[in-house]
Amino acid sequence: MTATFSLLVVDDEPDLRTLYELTLIREGYDVDSAGSIDEAWAQLQQRNYHVVISDMRLPDGNGLDLLRRIEAERRPEKVLVITAYGSAENAVEALKAGAFDYLTKPVDLRQFRSVVASALGRPQVGQAAARPAAGDPPAGTASARGRGGVAAAAADARADSPVGRPASQVLPGTPAIAVAAAGQHPALRRLTGQSAAMQAVRALVERVARGMAPVIVQGESGTGKELVARAIHQVSSRAALPFVAVNCGAIPEQLLEAEFFGYRKGAFTGANEDRAGFFQAAQGGTLFLDEIGDLPLAMQSKLLRAIQERSVRQIGAVAELPVNVRIVSATHKDLAAEVQVGRFRQDLFYRLNVIQVRMPPLRDRLDDLPAICEVALARIAHDASVSPPPRLSDEALALLAGYGFPGNVRELENLLHRAVTLSDGDLIAAEDLGLGDDAPTDSEWQTLDSATGPFDEPAPPVQAPLPSDLVQHLDRIEREVLVRALEAHRFNRTAAGASLGLSLRQMRYRMARLGVHGADHGIE
Repeated sequence: MTATFSLLVVDDEPDLRTLYELTLIREGYDVDSAGSIDEAWAQLQQRNYHVVISDMRLPDGNGLDLLRRIEAERRPEKVLVITAYGSAENAVEALKAGAFDYLTKPVDLRQFRSVVASALGRPQVGQAAARPAAGDPPAGTASARGRGGVAAAAADARADSPVGRPASQVLPGTPAIAVAAAGQHPALRRLTGQSAAMQAVRALVERVARGMAPVIVQGESGTGKELVARAIHQVSSRAALPFVAVNCGAIPEQLLEAEFFGYRKGAFTGANEDRAGFFQAAQGGTLFLDEIGDLPLAMQSKLLRAIQERSVRQIGAVAELPVNVRIVSATHKDLAAEVQVGRFRQDLFYRLNVIQVRMPPLRDRLDDLPAICEVALARIAHDASVSPPPRLSDEALALLAGYGFPGNVRELENLLHRAVTLSDGDLIAAEDLGLGDDAPTDSEWQTLDSATGPFDEPAPPVQAPLPSDLVQHLDRIEREVLVRALEAHRFNRTAAGASLGLSLRQMRYRMARLGVHGADHGIE
């Protein structure tokens, strides 16, 4: 095999250094080695490498010192750091400093080869063995977002995000402002806006995409957190591999383990075939855990182990399967506060919160409003076969600029979608926006499901003061909706569920959880 990649191994223990060298040479790499930071730096002055693999403890410093020098010089090498077992703090510090990934001693050589291959953008060790089983959708065809099916594969064709499509799908009539900055990656251009806040988001996305560090995206519902997660994936070396989006709050608790890790045939009643989970479906790519704060504590513990060990055990299996995925999570909750009250594991929080990207609410970047409206209107018009795309009148734009947008960009797109439908011509007037006295209030928007799509109509306003117990309040509302749907469909659970976008299984689950008993409503 012709050596096409050059690697530098830095370790002061000759035996370990030799072991790493031999392992990498067998993979066909061109390998140099060094026993100290000074020796490594001298070699870096002579040539460029694709990857530097450095032990944390060295005679004249530590791996972080070498990493910081490489980062300061803006050198092209990706850095892998090897830490002592149990030194999670050092590993997190290395990732924050710019390391691509880390390994812990004693180093598992299979994992070692896999991480190096990942850094080089090569096919991952064990990837073929972890492909989704027969019956799962092929990679790149569907998303796991908001559904209960096991092992949804790579990507949803629709980005659940406020604005934008890939450059290959730029729509006719898309304004020039949306296709400017030609030097930027298409995924970054989809993060519309030139405000200081959005420029900072794009810069951070571009930086963190180079490594493997876990990223958590925080922001209010409707700000476009999944768009950021997709941009991180698409800018990274994993872009050609699966992106699997999982809405953690949409999966019944008793199905979580099967959904995440998969199961073997015969593991339980109804397990008629082997099925892969989300981790296997995302093999080599990115696993996006939306609304991570909604995971129950028991599942948090299992997720933590999978992240730490980089392996999963399917239900009914004896052996574990190695997985190589990058974890990007998102939440609208304050996870630090959730840790304090015992609703979120502190150790998992530390694992996920290595790099934090904050999506600003729309009210804090109203300078971006004209650009967002132009791009959104171009897409809405294209989807509705309307040409040319409608424009906002000065009065309509001024009305939007004075609105607080508690539902953020998702609410803005809902308003624009309605306005395109109601307007008579290609100019949208202020009255077409429906922002009169009956517009949703802040408290009403807070009750909207965070998984609502960007073009779904908002839920009917709830004329009530802020509840003292939000969970109990939302459960009561959901129960009332279920009962109304059952009554409207003569207590046919299948039909009632379909009218709400729920399967019969999901309908039964919600009825059981909320105490909607069939006998009380004439259901046998």
